Amino acid sequence: MSERAAPFFCPYCGDEDLRPSEAGHGAWECHGCRRAFGLKFLGLLSPTDHGGTPHEQHRD
Repeated sequence: MSERAAPFFCPYCGDEDLRPSEAGHGAWECHGCRRAFGLKFLGLLSPTDHGGTPHEQHRD
């Protein structure tokens, strides 16, 4: 199995100075804006799903 993917940019300031946090799995620290945040993989979308959440998808 491959290594976990890492974020390339801070979702708040866009800086690239990110480091894994000691807070646990999926936790990251941005040393540009001094924010800590977490990432979580939710799963794969089905081939018919166009990326919206259920309440955003239109019913025909």
